[in-house]
Amino acid sequence: MQETWTVRSPGEDSVLISTAPSVAHTALLGLGVYRPRRSVPNSEIVDRIDSSDEWIRTRSGIAARGWAEPDETIVTMSVSAARSALAAAGIAAEQIDAVVLATSSQMVLGPSAGAVVATELGLHDTAAFDVSAGCAGFCYALGNAAALVRAGQARHVLVIGVERLSDLLDPTDRTCAFIFADGAGAVVVGPSESEGIGPVAWGSDGSQTSAIKQDKDFTQYFAEVAAAEQSGERSERPYIRMNGQAVFRWAITFLEKACRDALDKAGITASDLDAFVPHQANSRITDALVRTLGLPDTVAVARDIVESGNTSAASIPMAMEQLLRSGEARHGDMALLLGFGAGLAYAGQVVRLPPLA
Repeated sequence: MQETWTVRSPGEDSVLISTAPSVAHTALLGLGVYRPRRSVPNSEIVDRIDSSDEWIRTRSGIAARGWAEPDETIVTMSVSAARSALAAAGIAAEQIDAVVLATSSQMVLGPSAGAVVATELGLHDTAAFDVSAGCAGFCYALGNAAALVRAGQARHVLVIGVERLSDLLDPTDRTCAFIFADGAGAVVVGPSESEGIGPVAWGSDGSQTSAIKQDKDFTQYFAEVAAAEQSGERSERPYIRMNGQAVFRWAITFLEKACRDALDKAGITASDLDAFVPHQANSRITDALVRTLGLPDTVAVARDIVESGNTSAASIPMAMEQLLRSGEARHGDMALLLGFGAGLAYAGQVVRLPPLA
């Protein structure tokens, strides 16, 4: 299929200026992840938050989480995951036309992490940008990437979800310190003879920003630092905070609709699924969604949260990899992805699971 673009000047005939190939179908061509070297069991953090291993497992399902070492940065983790995804897809880096990177933990406002990752992969003059949509970020990025390929704006797009949330944690915060973690996942999106990425179902509710947020903006923080210098007192840096009960209520009352919207847009029902890959926020939320959707026992359900914690924008690709690596799901299986979290925002789509290297 070809799209023809024309320009018309006053009093002149239309003049052909370019043709851009568009495609009917897209797919996930390859998947790669990076998991931090350091795995932190509950026993290492319970004293600081006055908790216990049993309480953490019961509340969240988490037994351990990956926390990055100093050399495991947003960029290095992304590059490693991207190289694995490229290898799985059989695509050379120079064939990538755009990089879309989702993160909420890049500690600088610029340059974009996507642009730096593109350069580290040896790409030159390649479109690259970051997406900030919290734990829904990977699915937002995936929706944009599929649209770019379908429209003929790119043939192959590298989609990355990456976080270093350990940088944003107050280690004494009983509501957050045991939940959030680090890691990266990447997929290559490209043209396909059959549909491998369904239409995205997405939305947001800005009235509930207080449910998950950075507790102070940097203008406030800098003012506190200046005041502290005058008074000799200590100012506290910004941290991520979460109202777990508010998030849980929203998730179990609203996300059924989000899932069904994604299924409807793909033209399938829950019984047609082979796998369910929700954002790894909390095992109780996952259990509630499985029950509400009436998923049959034959559907493999991602449980990467147990050993990886909540890695926000990285959680869905990491959870896909865990399902495939364990053999619970296979390349080509039909899976429902669902990202949700800070914003509050959500996004989901039905996909065919990609190959691993």
